[in-house]
Amino acid sequence: MASPAAAPVGICYGRVASNLPPPSNTVELIKSNGIATVRLFNTDPETLTAFSGSGISLMIGIPNEILPSLANGPVDSSLHWLQSNLFSHVPPNQIRYIAVGNEILLKDTFYNAYLVPAMQNMYKALQTLNLADTIKLSSAHAASILSNSYPPSAGAFDPNFQSVMIPLLQFLRDTQSPLMVNVYPYFSYVNNPQDVSLDSVLFRSTNIANDQNMVYDNVFDMTVDAFVYAMEREGFVRIPVVVTETGWPTGGGAAASAENAVAYNGNVVRRALENVGTPRRPGVGVEVFLFDLFDENEKDGEEFEKHFGVFGVDGVKAYPLNFN
Repeated sequence: MASPAAAPVGICYGRVASNLPPPSNTVELIKSNGIATVRLFNTDPETLTAFSGSGISLMIGIPNEILPSLANGPVDSSLHWLQSNLFSHVPPNQIRYIAVGNEILLKDTFYNAYLVPAMQNMYKALQTLNLADTIKLSSAHAASILSNSYPPSAGAFDPNFQSVMIPLLQFLRDTQSPLMVNVYPYFSYVNNPQDVSLDSVLFRSTNIANDQNMVYDNVFDMTVDAFVYAMEREGFVRIPVVVTETGWPTGGGAAASAENAVAYNGNVVRRALENVGTPRRPGVGVEVFLFDLFDENEKDGEEFEKHFGVFGVDGVKAYPLNFN
Protein backbone atom coordinates (compact mmCIF):
# COMPACT_ATOMS: atom_id res chain seq x y z
CA MET A 1 0.00 0.00 0.00
CA ALA A 2 3.03 2.31 -0.05
CA SER A 3 2.30 5.67 -1.68
CA PRO A 4 4.77 6.79 -4.38
CA ALA A 5 3.66 10.45 -4.20
CA ALA A 6 3.32 12.62 -1.12
CA ALA A 7 -0.01 12.31 0.66
CA PRO A 8 -2.18 15.36 -0.10
CA VAL A 9 -2.45 18.10 2.51
CA GLY A 10 -5.62 20.16 2.33
CA ILE A 11 -7.45 22.66 4.50
CA CYS A 12 -11.03 22.98 5.73
CA TYR A 13 -12.88 26.14 4.71
CA GLY A 14 -15.41 26.54 7.52
CA ARG A 15 -17.73 29.53 7.19
CA VAL A 16 -19.50 29.78 10.58
CA ALA A 17 -18.37 33.37 10.99
CA SER A 18 -19.59 36.93 10.40
CA ASN A 19 -16.32 38.52 9.32
CA LEU A 20 -14.91 36.36 6.51
CA PRO A 21 -13.48 37.78 3.28
CA PRO A 22 -15.38 37.05 0.04
CA PRO A 23 -14.89 33.55 -1.39
CA SER A 24 -13.11 34.99 -4.46
CA ASN A 25 -10.46 36.59 -2.22
CA THR A 26 -10.18 33.39 -0.22
CA VAL A 27 -9.49 31.31 -3.32
CA GLU A 28 -6.59 33.62 -4.19
CA LEU A 29 -5.23 33.27 -0.63
CA ILE A 30 -5.40 29.49 -0.90
CA LYS A 31 -3.66 29.45 -4.28
CA SER A 32 -0.93 31.86 -3.17
CA ASN A 33 -0.05 29.51 -0.31
CA GLY A 34 0.25 26.46 -2.54
CA ILE A 35 -2.74 24.67 -0.98
CA ALA A 36 -4.04 22.23 -3.58
CA THR A 37 -7.01 20.64 -1.79
CA VAL A 38 -9.89 22.22 0.15
CA ARG A 39 -12.78 20.81 2.13
CA LEU A 40 -16.10 22.64 1.85
CA PHE A 41 -18.86 21.71 4.29
CA ASN A 42 -21.80 22.56 2.04
CA THR A 43 -22.75 23.48 -1.51
CA ASP A 44 -23.01 27.26 -1.20
CA PRO A 45 -23.21 28.40 -4.86
CA GLU A 46 -21.10 31.55 -4.44
CA THR A 47 -18.31 29.56 -2.82
CA LEU A 48 -18.37 26.77 -5.40
CA THR A 49 -18.38 29.27 -8.27
CA ALA A 50 -15.35 31.03 -6.78
CA PHE A 51 -13.39 27.77 -6.90
CA SER A 52 -14.46 26.93 -10.46
CA GLY A 53 -11.47 26.91 -12.78
CA SER A 54 -9.01 27.55 -9.95
CA GLY A 55 -7.33 24.16 -10.27
CA ILE A 56 -7.98 23.51 -6.57
CA SER A 57 -9.23 20.00 -5.80
CA LEU A 58 -12.35 19.89 -3.63
CA MET A 59 -14.02 17.76 -1.01
CA ILE A 60 -17.64 18.90 -0.89
CA GLY A 61 -20.00 18.05 1.94
CA ILE A 62 -23.65 17.08 1.60
CA PRO A 63 -25.49 18.44 4.66
CA ASN A 64 -27.02 15.82 6.94
CA GLU A 65 -30.57 17.06 6.43
CA ILE A 66 -30.40 16.29 2.69
CA LEU A 67 -29.82 12.56 3.24
CA PRO A 68 -33.45 11.35 3.61
CA SER A 69 -34.49 12.76 0.24
CA LEU A 70 -31.42 11.26 -1.44
CA ALA A 71 -31.93 7.89 0.25
CA ASN A 72 -35.67 7.64 -0.41
CA GLY A 73 -35.77 9.10 -3.90
CA PRO A 74 -34.90 7.39 -7.19
CA VAL A 75 -31.39 7.59 -8.64
CA ASP A 76 -32.68 10.34 -10.94
CA SER A 77 -33.20 12.51 -7.87
CA SER A 78 -29.54 12.10 -6.89
CA LEU A 79 -28.53 12.81 -10.47
CA HIS A 80 -30.57 16.01 -10.47
CA TRP A 81 -29.13 17.03 -7.10
CA LEU A 82 -25.57 16.57 -8.37
CA GLN A 83 -26.23 18.50 -11.56
CA SER A 84 -28.04 21.42 -9.92
CA ASN A 85 -26.04 21.75 -6.69
CA LEU A 86 -22.52 20.81 -7.77
CA PHE A 87 -21.82 20.52 -11.47
CA SER A 88 -23.69 23.69 -12.41
CA HIS A 89 -21.16 25.61 -10.27
CA VAL A 90 -17.88 23.69 -10.47
CA PRO A 91 -16.56 21.20 -13.06
CA PRO A 92 -16.50 17.50 -12.06
CA ASN A 93 -12.74 17.25 -12.63
CA GLN A 94 -12.17 19.54 -9.64
CA ILE A 95 -14.13 17.33 -7.24
CA ARG A 96 -12.03 14.70 -5.48
CA TYR A 97 -14.46 13.63 -2.77
CA ILE A 98 -18.09 14.03 -1.83
CA ALA A 99 -18.58 13.69 1.93
CA VAL A 100 -22.12 12.46 2.49
CA GLY A 101 -23.00 13.90 5.89
CA ASN A 102 -20.69 14.94 8.72
CA GLU A 103 -20.38 13.23 12.12
CA ILE A 104 -23.88 11.78 11.81
CA LEU A 105 -23.24 8.99 14.31
CA LEU A 106 -22.05 11.51 16.91
CA LYS A 107 -24.67 14.23 16.73
CA ASP A 108 -27.40 13.45 14.18
CA THR A 109 -28.34 9.81 14.74
CA PHE A 110 -31.78 10.42 13.22
CA TYR A 111 -30.02 10.19 9.85
CA ASN A 112 -28.20 6.89 10.53
CA ALA A 113 -30.59 4.76 8.49
CA TYR A 114 -30.35 7.10 5.50
CA LEU A 115 -26.56 7.26 5.25
CA VAL A 116 -25.64 4.21 3.18
CA PRO A 117 -28.78 4.25 0.98
CA ALA A 118 -28.04 7.90 0.13
CA MET A 119 -24.44 7.00 -0.73
CA GLN A 120 -25.59 4.09 -2.90
CA ASN A 121 -27.94 6.32 -4.89
CA MET A 122 -25.21 8.94 -5.25
CA TYR A 123 -22.82 6.29 -6.50
CA LYS A 124 -25.30 5.08 -9.12
CA ALA A 125 -25.80 8.67 -10.24
CA LEU A 126 -22.03 9.15 -10.57
CA GLN A 127 -21.88 5.88 -12.56
CA THR A 128 -24.49 7.25 -14.93
CA LEU A 129 -22.21 10.24 -15.52
CA ASN A 130 -19.07 8.07 -15.82
CA LEU A 131 -17.64 9.83 -12.76
CA ALA A 132 -17.73 7.03 -10.18
CA ASP A 133 -14.03 6.25 -10.63
CA THR A 134 -12.81 9.83 -10.24
CA ILE A 135 -15.15 11.21 -7.54
CA LYS A 136 -15.07 9.14 -4.37
CA LEU A 137 -17.94 9.02 -1.89
CA SER A 138 -17.55 8.65 1.85
CA SER A 139 -18.80 10.19 5.11
CA ALA A 140 -16.77 12.00 7.76
CA HIS A 141 -16.93 10.55 11.28
CA ALA A 142 -15.90 11.66 14.74
CA ALA A 143 -13.37 9.53 16.61
CA SER A 144 -16.13 8.73 19.11
CA ILE A 145 -17.53 6.05 16.77
CA LEU A 146 -14.85 3.86 18.35
CA SER A 147 -15.84 2.20 21.61
CA ASN A 148 -12.19 1.42 22.29
CA SER A 149 -9.10 3.12 20.89
CA TYR A 150 -6.30 2.26 23.32
CA PRO A 151 -4.09 0.48 22.76
CA PRO A 152 -4.57 0.91 18.99
CA SER A 153 -4.68 -2.86 18.41
CA ALA A 154 -7.80 -2.97 20.61
CA GLY A 155 -9.55 -0.48 18.32
CA ALA A 156 -13.20 -1.39 17.85
CA PHE A 157 -16.30 0.32 16.52
CA ASP A 158 -19.09 1.08 18.98
CA PRO A 159 -21.50 -1.89 18.83
CA ASN A 160 -24.41 0.57 18.75
CA PHE A 161 -23.24 1.68 15.29
CA GLN A 162 -22.62 -1.77 13.78
CA SER A 163 -25.81 -1.66 11.72
CA VAL A 164 -24.45 1.43 9.93
CA MET A 165 -20.70 0.79 10.00
CA ILE A 166 -20.67 -2.67 8.41
CA PRO A 167 -22.72 -1.67 5.32
CA LEU A 168 -20.67 1.54 5.13
CA LEU A 169 -17.37 -0.34 5.19
CA GLN A 170 -18.68 -2.75 2.56
CA PHE A 171 -19.56 0.23 0.36
CA LEU A 172 -16.14 1.82 0.87
CA ARG A 173 -14.37 -1.44 0.05
CA ASP A 174 -16.49 -2.11 -3.05
CA THR A 175 -16.05 1.43 -4.41
CA GLN A 176 -12.37 1.77 -3.38
CA SER A 177 -13.17 4.79 -1.25
CA PRO A 178 -11.57 5.91 2.04
CA LEU A 179 -12.85 5.90 5.59
CA MET A 180 -13.06 9.56 6.57
CA VAL A 181 -12.33 10.46 10.19
CA ASN A 182 -11.98 13.69 12.16
CA VAL A 183 -8.96 13.35 14.46
CA TYR A 184 -8.28 15.85 17.26
CA PRO A 185 -5.48 14.89 19.66
CA TYR A 186 -6.08 18.32 21.20
CA PHE A 187 -9.45 17.09 22.49
CA SER A 188 -7.80 13.95 23.87
CA TYR A 189 -5.43 16.14 25.84
CA VAL A 190 -7.88 18.72 27.22
CA ASN A 191 -10.44 16.06 28.15
CA ASN A 192 -7.91 13.80 29.91
CA PRO A 193 -4.68 15.65 30.77
CA GLN A 194 -3.90 13.19 33.58
CA ASP A 195 -3.40 10.33 31.11
CA VAL A 196 -2.61 12.15 27.84
CA SER A 197 0.52 14.29 27.95
CA LEU A 198 0.93 17.48 25.97
CA ASP A 199 4.18 16.11 24.53
CA SER A 200 2.39 13.02 23.19
CA VAL A 201 -0.10 15.12 21.22
CA LEU A 202 2.55 17.54 19.93
CA PHE A 203 4.81 14.81 18.46
CA ARG A 204 7.63 15.39 20.95
CA SER A 205 7.17 12.64 23.50
CA THR A 206 10.15 10.58 24.62
CA ASN A 207 7.82 7.98 26.14
CA ILE A 208 7.31 5.02 23.85
CA ALA A 209 4.25 2.76 23.88
CA ASN A 210 4.66 -0.76 22.52
CA ASP A 211 1.61 -2.43 21.03
CA GLN A 212 1.79 -5.72 19.11
CA ASN A 213 5.52 -5.12 18.50
CA MET A 214 4.74 -1.67 17.10
CA VAL A 215 6.13 1.50 18.61
CA TYR A 216 3.96 4.59 19.19
CA ASP A 217 5.12 8.00 20.39
CA ASN A 218 2.16 10.22 19.48
CA VAL A 219 -1.63 10.29 19.79
CA PHE A 220 -2.27 11.04 16.10
CA ASP A 221 -0.75 7.71 15.00
CA MET A 222 -2.52 5.88 17.79
CA THR A 223 -5.89 7.29 16.75
CA VAL A 224 -5.48 6.59 13.03
CA ASP A 225 -4.28 3.04 13.71
CA ALA A 226 -7.16 2.42 16.11
CA PHE A 227 -9.45 2.97 13.10
CA VAL A 228 -7.28 0.68 10.98
CA TYR A 229 -7.47 -2.07 13.60
CA ALA A 230 -11.22 -1.53 14.06
CA MET A 231 -11.72 -2.06 10.32
CA GLU A 232 -9.49 -5.13 10.36
CA ARG A 233 -11.53 -6.52 13.26
CA GLU A 234 -14.56 -6.43 10.96
CA GLY A 235 -12.67 -8.02 8.07
CA PHE A 236 -11.78 -4.88 6.07
CA VAL A 237 -8.01 -4.68 5.63
CA ARG A 238 -7.24 -2.33 2.73
CA ILE A 239 -9.59 0.65 3.10
CA PRO A 240 -7.52 3.86 3.23
CA VAL A 241 -7.98 6.38 6.03
CA VAL A 242 -8.33 10.09 5.21
CA VAL A 243 -8.23 12.52 8.12
CA THR A 244 -10.91 15.01 7.10
CA GLU A 245 -10.32 17.37 10.05
CA THR A 246 -7.40 17.86 12.39
CA GLY A 247 -5.93 20.95 13.94
CA TRP A 248 -4.96 22.95 17.03
CA PRO A 249 -6.43 26.17 18.43
CA THR A 250 -4.44 29.33 18.97
CA GLY A 251 -6.53 30.58 21.90
CA GLY A 252 -9.51 30.05 24.14
CA GLY A 253 -8.40 26.94 26.00
CA ALA A 254 -5.67 25.01 27.76
CA ALA A 255 -2.45 24.77 25.73
CA ALA A 256 -4.13 26.73 22.92
CA SER A 257 -1.40 28.88 21.37
CA ALA A 258 0.22 29.70 18.05
CA GLU A 259 3.38 27.96 19.24
CA ASN A 260 1.58 24.68 19.90
CA ALA A 261 -0.53 25.02 16.74
CA VAL A 262 2.53 25.29 14.50
CA ALA A 263 4.18 22.39 16.35
CA TYR A 264 1.14 20.17 15.83
CA ASN A 265 0.08 21.14 12.32
CA GLY A 266 3.67 21.41 11.13
CA ASN A 267 4.31 17.79 12.11
CA VAL A 268 1.06 16.60 10.56
CA VAL A 269 1.97 18.29 7.26
CA ARG A 270 5.56 17.06 7.28
CA ARG A 271 4.55 13.47 7.95
CA ALA A 272 2.03 13.53 5.11
CA LEU A 273 4.48 15.04 2.63
CA GLU A 274 7.19 12.56 3.63
CA ASN A 275 4.79 9.58 3.54
CA VAL A 276 5.75 8.62 7.08
CA GLY A 277 2.52 6.69 7.59
CA THR A 278 1.67 5.00 10.89
CA PRO A 279 3.14 1.95 12.64
CA ARG A 280 0.34 -0.24 11.27
CA ARG A 281 0.73 1.19 7.74
CA PRO A 282 4.30 2.47 7.49
CA GLY A 283 5.21 4.39 4.36
CA VAL A 284 1.56 5.07 3.55
CA GLY A 285 1.20 8.81 4.02
CA VAL A 286 -2.06 9.88 5.67
CA GLU A 287 -4.02 12.39 3.60
CA VAL A 288 -5.11 15.22 5.89
CA PHE A 289 -7.32 18.30 5.87
CA LEU A 290 -6.21 20.87 8.43
CA PHE A 291 -8.93 22.62 10.38
CA ASP A 292 -9.40 25.50 9.83
CA LEU A 293 -8.69 28.15 7.20
CA PHE A 294 -9.98 31.01 9.40
CA ASP A 295 -11.21 31.43 12.95
CA GLU A 296 -15.00 31.02 13.09
CA ASN A 297 -16.45 33.56 15.50
CA GLU A 298 -19.99 32.16 15.42
CA LYS A 299 -19.21 28.55 16.29
CA ASP A 300 -20.99 27.00 19.25
CA GLY A 301 -19.30 25.16 22.09
CA GLU A 302 -16.14 25.93 24.01
CA GLU A 303 -14.31 29.19 23.32
CA PHE A 304 -11.36 27.37 21.72
CA GLU A 305 -13.71 26.04 19.00
CA LYS A 306 -13.63 29.54 17.50
CA HIS A 307 -9.84 29.73 17.24
CA PHE A 308 -8.56 27.03 14.88
CA GLY A 309 -7.76 29.38 12.00
CA VAL A 310 -4.39 29.05 10.26
CA PHE A 311 -4.97 32.46 8.66
CA GLY A 312 -6.39 35.72 9.92
CA VAL A 313 -9.28 37.21 7.97
CA ASP A 314 -6.73 39.71 6.62
CA GLY A 315 -4.91 36.81 4.93
CA VAL A 316 -1.91 36.89 7.26
CA LYS A 317 -0.86 33.55 8.73
CA ALA A 318 -1.53 33.17 12.44
CA TYR A 319 1.77 31.23 12.62
CA PRO A 320 4.48 30.19 10.13
CA LEU A 321 3.07 27.01 8.58
CA ASN A 322 4.09 25.71 5.14
CA PHE A 323 1.87 23.38 3.14
CA ASN A 324 4.47 21.99 0.75
